[in-house]
Amino acid sequence: MHHHNHYYGQAHILARYAGLEYDHPPRLRGYLQHGWNIGCGWNPVHEFYDGAWRFTWSDAPRRRGHALGRRNYHSIGAPFLYLLDLVPPAPSVPEEEREGTLWFLFHGWEGGKIHGDHQRLIDEIRETEPGPVTFSLYYTEYERPEVRQYYEDAGFRVVSFGRRGFSYEGTDKQFLYKQLAELRKHKRVAANRLSTAIFYGVAAGCEPAVYGDPMEMDGENPLFGGQSRIERLWPEMLGSSIDLEAARATTDLELGKDWMMPAAELRMLFDWRERV
Repeated sequence: MHHHNHYYGQAHILARYAGLEYDHPPRLRGYLQHGWNIGCGWNPVHEFYDGAWRFTWSDAPRRRGHALGRRNYHSIGAPFLYLLDLVPPAPSVPEEEREGTLWFLFHGWEGGKIHGDHQRLIDEIRETEPGPVTFSLYYTEYERPEVRQYYEDAGFRVVSFGRRGFSYEGTDKQFLYKQLAELRKHKRVAANRLSTAIFYGVAAGCEPAVYGDPMEMDGENPLFGGQSRIERLWPEMLGSSIDLEAARATTDLELGKDWMMPAAELRMLFDWRERV
């Protein structure tokens, strides 16, 4: 089981949905897509072992993978969608009580930092957002005081949902649970790049927005086309005010809503069946 499958506790969510142990999910014999992806489901230089299954959220990465000569794809829907079923909204929190915007900064990773004009972004957020702003930083930026302080000094409430983990160590299994709880408190979800969090926000009932300096990351691989390709293929998801019906339709496609499986089928697909 590749350690990427544990990122954000995604394998844990699927195991819980399938009725199996949450804290120590069984081995998933293949590679699970862990974030929204404009390529074949993984980064351009990801290494795969021969014969492994590639479990994508939706059918588009499978088609793109086939165009690259890759095989053994199976679309299953994003684990976040299964989490929505596992944790329904609290009936005591009416929809009209949602307030403000949960704003996600494009983030780096352990091997690359982001660079951009944070003050310019703050100014644009203040001009655009109609209510209070909660600012979400990935842990790689949250742990950089020179980045976090920009947004704290701007008066935003700054949050981080934990670490994704690496090599099975340090995974915050509650990462997506905490993210979902915050999304359900907010009326809007926004970011400076179209990203996984925007689609999660729409799925959780938020109005989306994508605007501002997209910033740059050290060592960013342009092989899949980058920002210019996103602007060509997903224009309906960009802007400070987005058509909600169109955003929901695109979100269902990109998160693979139609590819979700019942628990018994997941157990069969992953070979998680009980041995007799």
